[in-house]
Amino acid sequence: MKNDSTTTFLNLVLAALVFLGVLFALLAIWHTRDLRRAQPLAQAQLMAFQSNFARVQALVTDTMTYNARVNSPELTQILQSIQTPPAVK
Repeated sequence: MKNDSTTTFLNLVLAALVFLGVLFALLAIWHTRDLRRAQPLAQAQLMAFQSNFARVQALVTDTMTYNARVNSPELTQILQSIQTPPAVK
C-alpha cells in the first residue's frame, strides 16, 4: 500500500492530539479545583483588609478631630502627607 507511511504518520498525529486534549482537560480540572479552594482564603483576606482599612480610616478621622482642637503643625503636616491626591482627568 503506497499510503501506509502517510496513514501511520497521520494516526500518530491524531494520537498526539488526543493525548494533548486529555492532558489539557485534566489541567483545566486541576486548576479549577485549586481556584475553588483558594477562593475562601481570598475572601477572608479581603474581609481582613476591609476591617483594617476601616480601623485606619477611624484613626485618621479621630486624629483630624484631635488636630482641629490642638492645631499642631507637625500633626497637620502628617495628615496632609497621607491624604490621597485628587484624580487627574
